[in-house]
Amino acid sequence: MKAIQVTQFGGPEKLVYTDVEEVVEVGKGEVCVRLYAAGVNPSDAYTLTGTYAFYIPQLPYTPGLDGAGIVEAVGEEVTNVRVGDRVFIASLMRSNSTGTFAQKIVCDEALVHLLPDHVPFEQGAALGVPAMTAYRALFQRACLKPGQTVLIHGASGGVGLQAVQMAKSHGAKVIGTASKAEGKKMVQQAGADVVIDHVTEATIEDVLALTNGDGPDVIIEFLANINLETDLKLIASFGKIVIIGNRGSIEINPRLAMQKECDILATALWNAPQDEYEQSIHGVRGMLISGALRPIIGTTLPLQQAAQGFEQLAKGIGNGKLVLIIE
Repeated sequence: MKAIQVTQFGGPEKLVYTDVEEVVEVGKGEVCVRLYAAGVNPSDAYTLTGTYAFYIPQLPYTPGLDGAGIVEAVGEEVTNVRVGDRVFIASLMRSNSTGTFAQKIVCDEALVHLLPDHVPFEQGAALGVPAMTAYRALFQRACLKPGQTVLIHGASGGVGLQAVQMAKSHGAKVIGTASKAEGKKMVQQAGADVVIDHVTEATIEDVLALTNGDGPDVIIEFLANINLETDLKLIASFGKIVIIGNRGSIEINPRLAMQKECDILATALWNAPQDEYEQSIHGVRGMLISGALRPIIGTTLPLQQAAQGFEQLAKGIGNGKLVLIIE
């Protein structure tokens, strides 16, 4: 079968579209899925370098944590899906599974979930890491409550757009930031109440004015090494800042946190205990079924152009979710 294979760690040039041996049998508790789409996540690019703190795969390997397709075979004791079911695969890291950048995958049944009929495979592949990260940040870490205000930095990305939709469905007021017109349009489409440029030291007062001077109750932060001190000046008293992304170090004044008695939290999906993983899946599926969650696809590429997709990620090109289409 066709798949992307990595035999050496490095950059996008190490992603090779090739023929790999197809797994013929599924073991007990395993599911084989014919994939039609796979989601590309920043963590895939980090893993490719061979230096990712959360996961270093054994070479050779096929990348990809998220995907969607149709169940082709099930092993003994599999009860949650049947042959012919439309499914999505959510977050394969640290499981005994092959990757989603392939025509087929064999994985643990616990990672395979029914995809509602009205949700296309491209959107199914956009769930997994982005949806569960957004859910965990908003509800398991920030404990977002209806009526609160949440500021989502970089809301035009795969995680950010789903966080906007989830927060709105929960009854929160959402302020989303983006840098480009196309990104702002997507954030608006996702349902944000207000869409603004990325917040800087010079625009703090403008953002505070959107919250009657109080500041947002929750801030979802994708670039903490740049924004964390600004976040501390913005956040409401007793508010919560949840760090999802970071690319370096920052010096902050802890007195700012003391003045607000705010919480600086962090999340990495791979740390989620099993019960919280399952809660996230139930929450995500519920929003999918109700229509509250509708992943917004930015760019689609054929599987053989996976390297181009990684290059786009590295350059910050495009908004919405990047998905590979698998013929």
